[in-house]
Amino acid sequence: MSEEKKVQLTEAFYTQPEATVLEKMNSSAEGLSDQEAKKRLESYGENALDEGKKKSIIVKFFEQFKDFMIIVLLFAAVISAVFSHDVVDSIIILLVVVLNAIFGVIQEAKAEQAIEALKEMSSPNANVRRDGHVITVKSDELVPGDIVLLEAGDVVPADLRLLEAASLKIEEAALTGESVPVEKEATVLEGTAEDIGIGDRINMAYSNSNVTYGRGLGVVVGTGMNTEVGKIAGMLADEQETETPLKQNLNQLGKMLTIAILVIAAVMFVVGMMNGRTWIDMLLTSISLAVAAIPEGLPAIVTIILALGTQKMAKKNAIVRKLPAVETLGSTDIICSDKTGTLTLNQMTVEALYTDNEVKPATDAVAMDNMALKIMNYTNDTKIAQDGSLIGDPTETALVQYGLDHDFNVTEKVAAEPRVAEIPFDSDRKLMTTVHRLADGKFLVAVKGAPDELLKRCKQVLLNGQTPAMDDTQRQEILTTNTKLAKQALRVLGMAYKIVDAVPAEMDSDVVEKDLVFAGLVGMIDPERKEAAEAVKVAKEAGIRPIMITGDHRDTAEAIAARLGIIKEGDDDAVITGAELNELTDEAFAKVVEHYSVYARVSPEHKVRIVKAWQQEGKVVAMTGDGVNDAPALKAADIGIGMGITGTEVSKGASDMVLADDNFSTIIVAVEEGRKVFSNIQKTIQYLLSANLGEVLTLFIATMLAWDTLLPVHLLWINLVTDTFPAIALGVEPAERDVMSHAPRGKKSNFFSGGVLSSVIYQGITQGALTLIVYKMAIEFPAHTAANMPNLSASALYDLQHGDALTMAFATLGLIQLFHAFNVKSIYQSVFKVGLFRNKSFNWAILVSFLLLAATILIPGFNDLFSVTSLDGYQWGIVAGTSFAIIPIVEIVKFVQRRMGKS
Repeated sequence: MSEEKKVQLTEAFYTQPEATVLEKMNSSAEGLSDQEAKKRLESYGENALDEGKKKSIIVKFFEQFKDFMIIVLLFAAVISAVFSHDVVDSIIILLVVVLNAIFGVIQEAKAEQAIEALKEMSSPNANVRRDGHVITVKSDELVPGDIVLLEAGDVVPADLRLLEAASLKIEEAALTGESVPVEKEATVLEGTAEDIGIGDRINMAYSNSNVTYGRGLGVVVGTGMNTEVGKIAGMLADEQETETPLKQNLNQLGKMLTIAILVIAAVMFVVGMMNGRTWIDMLLTSISLAVAAIPEGLPAIVTIILALGTQKMAKKNAIVRKLPAVETLGSTDIICSDKTGTLTLNQMTVEALYTDNEVKPATDAVAMDNMALKIMNYTNDTKIAQDGSLIGDPTETALVQYGLDHDFNVTEKVAAEPRVAEIPFDSDRKLMTTVHRLADGKFLVAVKGAPDELLKRCKQVLLNGQTPAMDDTQRQEILTTNTKLAKQALRVLGMAYKIVDAVPAEMDSDVVEKDLVFAGLVGMIDPERKEAAEAVKVAKEAGIRPIMITGDHRDTAEAIAARLGIIKEGDDDAVITGAELNELTDEAFAKVVEHYSVYARVSPEHKVRIVKAWQQEGKVVAMTGDGVNDAPALKAADIGIGMGITGTEVSKGASDMVLADDNFSTIIVAVEEGRKVFSNIQKTIQYLLSANLGEVLTLFIATMLAWDTLLPVHLLWINLVTDTFPAIALGVEPAERDVMSHAPRGKKSNFFSGGVLSSVIYQGITQGALTLIVYKMAIEFPAHTAANMPNLSASALYDLQHGDALTMAFATLGLIQLFHAFNVKSIYQSVFKVGLFRNKSFNWAILVSFLLLAATILIPGFNDLFSVTSLDGYQWGIVAGTSFAIIPIVEIVKFVQRRMGKS
């Protein structure tokens, strides 16, 4: 397509007269010729969306190895294999890394399908006028300049500038977020393209929206990627995935560990060389240090914890598409939520009825002969399907549902008093009229429509069965009630009637719709979900700020937000429209973004801008939504949350998590699970790193003192067996009771926040010190002496004593970590308060780990494999007592910390 045509398809046709639009599109009301349509199809291409680039399974698999910690582990595996000639360590490390990658691929196997879902939404056929005749063609064969006919039930096949509109209503909720179908008119709009948002372009029909009422005719002004839906597809393709806090923290942790390992290994290497040891010996010792320092199983353990978190969340109707999303939820500061279908039901519902000078809630009883109830059901084109579902305009179905809820069976009533004539709804007069034959031979003229227009045609008012003349006081009372209901964001319709002797000869508005009796008003709204207000309250208590973003009108958005508790009633300073947002530069918006909690009449571009403005403030942003218009913002957010029931495939495809029940409160449940997951990952990291620090210090100090202690096989066994099971079990610890009373940790926090780093340091030092003490005691006070082993030579006796010391140090280091696992159940709270044995998985993990540790010493044959000796009761007593000492030591430190105000 030429550059000229690209410009042509992006013009603001809604501000131009029909004749000008047809001229620019080089078309006419008779449509294009078949030959011209074929030429344009070759030039413009099919009316379809571009496919996004797909990644193969192989590419996705290798992308899992980009993680910094994974690179460190791979490097350690290679070094270990090359220099130590012991491939067992390398094989185990590689196995852990590959399993981690497989987990990631499985979770993301169904990753980005947003563009494909957009394509599937396309209408299969369209009625077009070509060569002066109406024919049906596939929607992907439409070209700019085609004249398209629209009828109720159609899906709009491309972006159209309307040339004709007869009572035309189009439902655009998936694109604009507005819950009520838009009344369309073939008119020229005044203003600039920036001033007129998508929801206000009443002379346009947009691709993939639904015609709910009337008929229309329009000229195609945008196809494929040049439609509004196409622009969204382009935004999805261009939008970069945000890096989750989990990935950032793991990368940061990997870098910190690498630096620490290199520094310690270099110091130990130099000191060892100065003490006369060979460089080969010191290189292998440094590798042992690396094995001790690197938590080989951490990536896999984190993946397992996240996977277990996804399973729990799935049972609570939160389906996680990408593993890191579990943890990201826990750090959420801001939840930007679409209104329609997310905070509300996306289902128009009657909320109030005004009759006999009284406003009644929808739940109050209504008499069967109430005229307002009859009129709202009679002047209605809703169809009732065999399964009882209602088909038609959402406003009209709401009125019929209200009737059914009050035992008014419209099917039976209309059968008894059938419709014999009508004047369809017209957007100019804003009224609809039906005429019904009554049992006494007279006829009921029932009129429904805009209250202000209806009142102009009323001369009487129905009050308690009487019909007195309507005076100015009564008229003002009705208008005041109308205004009051409208300020509550209710959509208000009026009902009026008259009884005539015969069907009017001419069904003309001026003749039929006059001298009416006012019967009442009905107020409708897309109501908030019952559980949403409580969810908003819990979110605020958890320090999370809910933000409403909607394509609906300002008054409606403000009213719903106030009812939900997002803003205080009357706090209109917290509300901003898309048009007002357009007037702010990014810099100016960044300065005031914290002032606003409600955004009304916004476009998809606005939603992305809002999300990014909060992200620039350092906030972790979650975005919920169900429509096509939400997809770019869902992808741009730190975590996108789609709706499983009402959500489009596009929004679900762009999301990190999908709510199976469309329940906003499920998000809060998921946030709690996310916080628990992060807390448990912190516990796992605290456990692993304090244990590894104990190992590093033991090996480092022993080397500095020229002590020969802890072989690489000991460290690997402790790291991959004794450590792993308790670490995984800590990942399924129940949430601490106050998990939702803390403010979100935000982006600035990391795995070492909240006292974890200081705990790792002092607990690691304690473990190393206790291990070295046991080793030194075993050397200084050996169980085997020359007195009780007189037949052994001095060298054999030394080997036996050293073997005992090595075994006791190995057993102490392993056992001390198992006892320490109980300490890690809470950073500051006493383990006796948190609960020693309430986590069954943890109890089994400790038992299995202990048996695996003991097996290396107690089972014959394992001794030689692990270079250990059998210990007697005295030696086991020293090992057990010293190992258990970690619990009272940490309890004392926690007690002091709590007294200092930490919690």
